[in-house]
Amino acid sequence: MPASFDDIEIGQVASLGACGVDPTALEVFVSAFTPGWTLDRGAPDAMVYAIWAKLDAVAATEWPQTKRLGVDALRWMRNPPAGELLRGRMTVMAKDPVGDDKGIVIAQHDLLDEAGRLVFSCLTRSVFQR
Repeated sequence: MPASFDDIEIGQVASLGACGVDPTALEVFVSAFTPGWTLDRGAPDAMVYAIWAKLDAVAATEWPQTKRLGVDALRWMRNPPAGELLRGRMTVMAKDPVGDDKGIVIAQHDLLDEAGRLVFSCLTRSVFQR
């Protein structure tokens, strides 16, 4: 990701990294947060969101992003099984300067499975330094 808002380009794609659906974590998550869910159904939607949120948070530590304003248009396409490796990516859809020192970036985030199929997507609005 570029060093500042002004260097970000619409259409730019940034990797969010990858994370596997850990079988032990899946079992603990299901037990704690999704009563009635069975492990054979794969990772529940809330865990898929948590995996994306982790990848996004780690990736954003290297970016000039200062604040997340919103997460919208959440879509869950499938529930990946234990052991599945998920890859995250962010595509810049729009950007708007706000004053001399910051700007808003609207981006689509996707989680893809090992076969490249969409697992989860959402839109974000974030503040980036200029």
